[in-house]
Amino acid sequence: MRLGLLSDLNAEQAARRAAILITDIISGEQRLVREKEVREDPLVQELQECLDQGKSRLVERDGRQFFLTVQVTPVRVVIIGAVHISQALAPMARRLDLDVTIIDPRTAFATPERFPDVLVLAEWPDTVLPDLKLDRYTAVVALTHDPKIDDAALSAALQSQCFYIGALGSRETHERRIQRLTAAGITEVDLARIHAPIGLDIGAVSPAEIAVSVLAEIVATLRKERRRSA
Repeated sequence: MRLGLLSDLNAEQAARRAAILITDIISGEQRLVREKEVREDPLVQELQECLDQGKSRLVERDGRQFFLTVQVTPVRVVIIGAVHISQALAPMARRLDLDVTIIDPRTAFATPERFPDVLVLAEWPDTVLPDLKLDRYTAVVALTHDPKIDDAALSAALQSQCFYIGALGSRETHERRIQRLTAAGITEVDLARIHAPIGLDIGAVSPAEIAVSVLAEIVATLRKERRRSA
């Protein structure tokens, strides 16, 4: 691989953008297609399928073979609240190879001891979220039940392209949340992106069961293009 191509690949990875390296099997020629360029490429269908599946593969077009090497962006779950549900959710998400970040300004809860092997930020969401650069490969899960913490995180998520935004609480709690966020200038269209009450309806009761329902909803949203139609 040419040094320039490697440098470009590394730049896309650092910016959390997907890219595909196309190699002509016969000639060995290579070119890089950035995620934003996929729709303009002659191999658009094959490239999009590779991105959706997150897998590299060999394709054939007009009698020529190309190997598509996919570099996908790691999916990240940002959990607002170092609570009992988070303690169950974080290791489950890690088992699915999801990056996990815990954010909670309450230093008594946001500790590495309670959340081993994940990034824990004992800060207010509005302080750290701008640096995390929320993108379409990010899920944001608000679990504190405290408007002073959750609302700021939800506002930031709704101003980004996060593929999933969820918030804990009953329908009544969510209605009050909607009223606060509306007053803060969030539009009805954006507010509709929030999954609340959070998680798939499996009748969950315990923190671990709620974590299962939340993670299942995240995966279902992430893989919606691959889900079987009813």
